[in-house]
Amino acid sequence: MDIPVVMPQLGNEIEEALIQQWHKAVGETVAAGEALLTIETPKVTIDIEAPAAGVLKEITVPIDELAGVGATLGLIDGDGA
Repeated sequence: MDIPVVMPQLGNEIEEALIQQWHKAVGETVAAGEALLTIETPKVTIDIEAPAAGVLKEITVPIDELAGVGATLGLIDGDGA
């Protein structure tokens, strides 16, 4: 089952963030709660954690691209855990 990695709401004024770095590549195993990618806003740089264990199946928003709140950043294959 595919589990989306979603851009969280980071504050009332933040509508989008820049993907600064992916810490995993497609095909790599991820653990639930592991730092999966780093995003940057004008006010903060934070890590987004994997919502579930599995294998990173797809990166839908690459490095140096902007993503809005609620956007799917990538997919984790939960059956690959």
